[in-house]
Amino acid sequence: MKDLRLTVAAEMERARARTALLTDAVDETDLVRQHSTIMSPLVWDLAHVGNQEELWLVRDVGGREPVRRDIDELYDAFKHPRRDRPALPLLGPEDARAYVGQVRDKALDVLDHVRLDDRPLLNGGFAFGMIVQHEQQHDETMLATHQLRTGAPVLDAPAPPPARVPVDGEVLVPGGPFTMGTDTEPWALDNERPAHTVDVPAFLIDAAPVTNARYAEFIAAGGYDDPQWWSERGWAHRQEAGLTAPMHWQRDGDGWAYTRFGRTERVHPDEPVVHVCWFEAEAYAAWAGKRLPTEAEWEKAARHDPATGRSRRYPWGDEAPEPRHANLGQRHLAPAAVGAYPDGASPLGVHQLIGDVWEWTSSGFHGYPGFAVFPYAEYSQVFFGGDYKVLRGGSFGTDAAACRGTFRNWDHPIRRQIFSGFRCARDAV
Repeated sequence: MKDLRLTVAAEMERARARTALLTDAVDETDLVRQHSTIMSPLVWDLAHVGNQEELWLVRDVGGREPVRRDIDELYDAFKHPRRDRPALPLLGPEDARAYVGQVRDKALDVLDHVRLDDRPLLNGGFAFGMIVQHEQQHDETMLATHQLRTGAPVLDAPAPPPARVPVDGEVLVPGGPFTMGTDTEPWALDNERPAHTVDVPAFLIDAAPVTNARYAEFIAAGGYDDPQWWSERGWAHRQEAGLTAPMHWQRDGDGWAYTRFGRTERVHPDEPVVHVCWFEAEAYAAWAGKRLPTEAEWEKAARHDPATGRSRRYPWGDEAPEPRHANLGQRHLAPAAVGAYPDGASPLGVHQLIGDVWEWTSSGFHGYPGFAVFPYAEYSQVFFGGDYKVLRGGSFGTDAAACRGTFRNWDHPIRRQIFSGFRCARDAV
């Protein structure tokens, strides 16, 4: 139990250090500014992670008196759309930092005194793990906000590693049943549960995500100008939004450049394409004579071990991600070249399923058979059946605490401010 407490405390501190990095990197003007109407001001995210920690760890788990009950409604994500949040009487930078510090002190005191096997909410430290994941998810959202801000660069990180092995073509995933979801991952969220058997027919999946070079071929072939590759909804959105290339791309002579975190450079041809919406991914796949994988296909490619028949935690096995496995945790500020992580490949030879870019799937977001809300409906259930598509695998901005072979992300098919890419699949014939 002592080791679990130490692990939880370390994960909480790691998440908070990242939050501080992202919020301390800008001045107070940038912290309170709304850099896009589809994103919150960074100062809202800062206080929001503190408020969620207070609600769950201080008040619910710890049974302690509220720190700031008066601000609960301000930081309720369901009551105020992002576009409206700058007009709210939000805590200023100094007060927000003081608030999250107060909450953290109380939450750590709760961790020191509460039993971690007392009830389902605490088994395996789940409530604390839920809050760690929540903060890391908002850290990735804040990183996306940084990508949308204008001005001089304020974030820095080493370049991602180059390719170590050549990766191209497709991988055949044999047909048959596999175990999807989990009953054993201690911090898995309700939408990842329960484990259940899914029979997936044989299919072929790209050995790597679609690269910038491949996507540029689609553009050069007139892919954005030909409605035959687009669904009816996709073509309507392409026209309405004026899409002509991935977000942040601009023409640079006979090629392309992109601006990332305040720095403009030529597009790297061997990196996975990023900042494309679901409709763009769908159109590219049709142009390539393929399709997007279903969520079950993606998870089988990522987790199924044909030698043993079991589902792994990660493509490479059950051990937690290390830097040699995947590009995660804001260690770099870009996707790595295809072939950069051979140690992270699946048993069948599918590469970079974890990290680099979130991968769009063809599936809508819904609960698994036997789904049960835990611990609250607003985490997953309220989004089931809406206009959402599932993304898998995490990105370079996703922390390992919020990424595993069963983890599910979801967003509207028009969204591309997220670190989203894709790979293609097709039926085995």
